[in-house]
Amino acid sequence: MNLDSSFLTYFANAGLVVKLVLILLVGASVLSWTYIIQRGFYLKDIRNSTTDFEQTFWSGGDLATLYASTSKKRGSLQGIEAIFHAGFKEFLRLHKQGGISAENTLENTKRAMRGAQIREQDNLEMHLPVLATVGSISPYVGLFGTVWGIMFTFRTLANVQQATISMVAPGIAEALIATAMGLFAAIPAVIAYNRYSNEINRLLNRFETFQDEFANILFRQAQMSSQKSELVEG
Repeated sequence: MNLDSSFLTYFANAGLVVKLVLILLVGASVLSWTYIIQRGFYLKDIRNSTTDFEQTFWSGGDLATLYASTSKKRGSLQGIEAIFHAGFKEFLRLHKQGGISAENTLENTKRAMRGAQIREQDNLEMHLPVLATVGSISPYVGLFGTVWGIMFTFRTLANVQQATISMVAPGIAEALIATAMGLFAAIPAVIAYNRYSNEINRLLNRFETFQDEFANILFRQAQMSSQKSELVEG
């Protein structure tokens, strides 16, 4: 309670520039916390859906059945499900056309999955630049407010014949609150950015591993289909 009242007192007594700096930092803090919470829930959903899909995929079920289930929720696919759907859709399209080698089928399927992964990566990294900007800029904005407030304090004291610590301390304290607010906004943003970046990298590694293993399965199926076609023609 004392801290809140002190902050409001400092804000009320601060100069116009320092007030603007404080308002800017409070807004940046609210924005970063909004994205921190939103990204936290989103990445948790992606991790859970990735784990669930991998368990279903490696349970030995039919790929066509799994593809049909993903097609039913095509508008809400995300993460590894979207990559699987894009890859198997391209594989089926090429398989129906016929006359395409297993190597070309695999290459086009990989290209489709890479495109889907790029889109998913964009979704995963959404709003992270905001956290990086808040984390890197807020301390400097707070420092600017502090420097400006101290300059204003000393300019005021220049008209006083005898300055005392009781006259200097309030002005400096009001200026230093800007630096404190800058750190308050920056520290959570930096921590969240580093943590989420690490989680995204781990998810992308899982996506790439899945693509390689899935591509091997599809390549074997394409080879078997080619061999059957050759036997029929022979």
